[in-house]
Amino acid sequence: CNVSQNDAQNKSLVRWVNQQRVLYKKNTLSSSRVEQLNSIGFIWDTLEHAWNKQFYELCAFRARKGHCNVSTNDERNTSLGNWVQQQRKLRKKNTLSSDRKEQLNS
Repeated sequence: CNVSQNDAQNKSLVRWVNQQRVLYKKNTLSSSRVEQLNSIGFIWDTLEHAWNKQFYELCAFRARKGHCNVSTNDERNTSLGNWVQQQRKLRKKNTLSSDRKEQLNS
């Protein structure tokens, strides 16, 4: 469950969702509220969620193609190709977390 930050029709919902995330990070959100939000698939960390989504897309690409060389010129995989390229740049700069390196190397 993820609410777009750009949803002009639901500004109050966007603010409320952001507040729940802030409270969760501060560890001040009640356990019953956490359980309720978890039960609907609430996404606590949108950046982590986006990274994992791309990672799973890469896994599916590899299963289909047998490799991870995603071209940024492939119209069907432009976003994935850009993401792969970014991960390689981060690895080269040594700014990719060890957890993510491990996932990508698996």
